[in-house]
Amino acid sequence: MTAQTTAQPKARTLGELLQTPEYAGRKPFDGQRRLVQDEVRDNLTRKLRSGEELFPGVVGYDDTVIPQLVNALLARQNFILLGLRGQAKSRILRAITELLDPEVPVIDGVDMPDDPLNPIGAEGQHLLEAHGMELPIRWLPRADRYVEKLATPDVTVADLIGDVDPIKAARLGTSLGDTRSMHFGLLPRANRGIFAVNELADLSPKVQVALFNILQEGDVQIKGYPIRLELDVMLVFSANPEDYTARGKIVTPLKDRIGSEIRTHYPTDVQLGMDITAQEAVKEEGVVVPPFIAELIEDIAFQAREDGRIDKLSGVSQRLPISLMELACANAERRSLVSGDAPVVRVTDVYAGLPAITGKMELEYEGELKGADNVAKDLIRKAAGAAYARSYGSADTRELEKWFDQGNVFRFPQGGDASAALKATGEVPGLSDFAAQVAGSSDDAVRVSAAEFILEGLYGRKKLSRAEELYAAPEPELKRERGGRWN
Repeated sequence: MTAQTTAQPKARTLGELLQTPEYAGRKPFDGQRRLVQDEVRDNLTRKLRSGEELFPGVVGYDDTVIPQLVNALLARQNFILLGLRGQAKSRILRAITELLDPEVPVIDGVDMPDDPLNPIGAEGQHLLEAHGMELPIRWLPRADRYVEKLATPDVTVADLIGDVDPIKAARLGTSLGDTRSMHFGLLPRANRGIFAVNELADLSPKVQVALFNILQEGDVQIKGYPIRLELDVMLVFSANPEDYTARGKIVTPLKDRIGSEIRTHYPTDVQLGMDITAQEAVKEEGVVVPPFIAELIEDIAFQAREDGRIDKLSGVSQRLPISLMELACANAERRSLVSGDAPVVRVTDVYAGLPAITGKMELEYEGELKGADNVAKDLIRKAAGAAYARSYGSADTRELEKWFDQGNVFRFPQGGDASAALKATGEVPGLSDFAAQVAGSSDDAVRVSAAEFILEGLYGRKKLSRAEELYAAPEPELKRERGGRWN
């Protein structure tokens, strides 16, 4: 016989809830409240003891951001993530919901999620007194306990906190000062959950001031009425350091009330960046990205972050290599559909992804003079040289260079099948064998990609030159730096 287990039905009233083991012995208005910060701390402690992954999908912060974040959560602090664009700030904030309980009971039929045993809102208190053990409850999943607001200058106190609703007061027959007549904003509606404000510095000073009491005393005031709502909310924020410090748009008393300031950063090495890009980029199944091309794409972002023609205060988002990877894969797929060849990403496809680069950079004056496209092409050249030098800088290419130095020209085939292109590379001494070594594969399309990467790498190291129209011409030609060019 097979044992069958039946899931215990969820409690639908307060009386049924008090019959469950977790709530046995509790009474209405007993004053016992398990705050959100306590709930997060308990679940975090359990995950730390069991060795579970704390923030799935967040890569590169294991030794920097995550330890500081864990400390803030263990200390039950509100915190702010400070970093440039594309540093996973929003992802981290949303990931904290996984530290909440799967679901919690709240009073059914009220706007603000309220504890069935110890409601803080007048409407919830009234319902509890009226219904007693028959008070209807519902179960709020952790996904619904996260409320996020992107700060903009037009956000008002009413949006965040709430406002008096004269129509509601007239319908209920209450005064305007009665909390039952209030229309609650996002913050009270996040009661028993997490409330996140992205780009905190963009809130007007008046709205920031309205957050003071929430952070310090945990209560709110609406429209000047002395209404006390002891909200059970974890407040978390994000901001750009340029706004947060240089322009001073976060008012000092609010900064003083935020428990921890945690600074995020871009990937510290290319491999970490490649891991993030591989995780985030969306590409069609079957499209092959050789490792050396993935490294080249990631290196472009690293080169951009160090380039003096690009504004460092604005940063170069990790979305640059992610978007570039997607466009390069799309171009390889387009090439495959036209030629019938295997969709393997090549340097050609990286150049086809220029729109993903130019749209992610804020240029300084020098960069504006040169033009975004020219800066982007220069970044690809430098990245190719860096990626090539990292793994193959010690390779002996003297025979190849000598061939070009003698004035020979090589036109790299851009159309047709991979086998024909690979055969063409045999014209250049040593290129075909070197490409096989770099490719680490017997696949012709991967070897062609490796051959093109080698030539681009040598160009990036200024050992070869080529004409600017390389990736617009159907058959680019290559020459030695001193003796000619490859186009």
